[in-house]
Amino acid sequence: MLPISIITFSHLRWDSVYQRPQHLMARLARRYSIAFIEEPVLDPNWTGWEISVPAPNISVYKPHTPFAPQGFTDEQLPALQTLMDGLVVALDRYLVWLYTPMALPLAETLHPEALVYDCMDELSLFLGAPRELVDRETALLQCADLVFTGGFSLFKAKRATRADTHCFPSSVDAPHFRQAVMGQAQPAIAEAGDQIDLPHPRLGFFGVIDERVDLGLLSYLADTHKDWQIVLVGPVVKIDPSTLPQRPNLHYLGKRSYAELPAYLTGWDVCLLPFALNDATRFISPTKTLEYMAAERLIVSTPITDVLEPYGNIVYIGSPPEDFCKACEEALRASVGERNQRRDRMQKVIAGTSWEETAQKMERLLLNAIDSKTKQTRLPDTRVPQAS
Repeated sequence: MLPISIITFSHLRWDSVYQRPQHLMARLARRYSIAFIEEPVLDPNWTGWEISVPAPNISVYKPHTPFAPQGFTDEQLPALQTLMDGLVVALDRYLVWLYTPMALPLAETLHPEALVYDCMDELSLFLGAPRELVDRETALLQCADLVFTGGFSLFKAKRATRADTHCFPSSVDAPHFRQAVMGQAQPAIAEAGDQIDLPHPRLGFFGVIDERVDLGLLSYLADTHKDWQIVLVGPVVKIDPSTLPQRPNLHYLGKRSYAELPAYLTGWDVCLLPFALNDATRFISPTKTLEYMAAERLIVSTPITDVLEPYGNIVYIGSPPEDFCKACEEALRASVGERNQRRDRMQKVIAGTSWEETAQKMERLLLNAIDSKTKQTRLPDTRVPQAS
């Protein structure tokens, strides 16, 4: 059998916050060649690929085009189609894996052996979502050979259109975040230097800071507990940085690499999921929930469905801001017995999942889909000829 390549179209850049696409593609790259196609960047002087190799067997293709609209929009499609035609010429066998329905017109022209839609977010509800997105997702749900979702809320929503949707909640690289677990005296990794001088208690969050984060909630926490140090690690995306609340005890440390995150967790007393309750968060299943659990940190969240329903006996839940604040207070004063109980529940959750296992299950479904399509194309035509 010739080696199979996976052409992945993503709305997230490879070097952005390390999450579901990177975790899965890095593991599938052990057996497949990955061509990771990013959204185009504006370049009035050149149309072509900017190529990087961030990991073995993974090539990231960043298209440069002279067109201003961002994403896989109609204006970009002719230039992108030409670039894609040149890319696939060198591939013997390939399938297409979509993280955004906007790339469907490109995927359809490539005639892949299989088309996979891994729906990790309800992108149509995000700030600045293109108007074509809903129609393209409807078409993608109908024509994809496999549909995965990154959480139970999305699964319930998508299976109404696609009954054979498969739910694969985001998992965790437990050994990576276990570095932050406190041993007899200290964690296995040194604390990040840019927070080490902050007093305790510290309440921390890592991830993208965008319209999904409740900025009013952060202000409330900072104003009502001036002794709390609230640490936020991650890039500011799609919102004006000037709208971020500024307080002496609010610390925006900016984007940090995936490798650095455990060093921040080591110094946090409580981990936060301070999400706004809005359209953009209706279907989210935060990857960081399990990452916090792997570090055995107490967690406080707003009542996001994919946190509340599976982990309501592990995570402290609170909304509005007054109740969220009370939940933080409760977590900070938790007894040793309560901490141990929640830690035991965390360990059971973490023991039952891994990105390796998720990637393997997806791969089995994928190979079955390819095999099924291959058999269908080889079936003889047994129809009885019609009399003339």
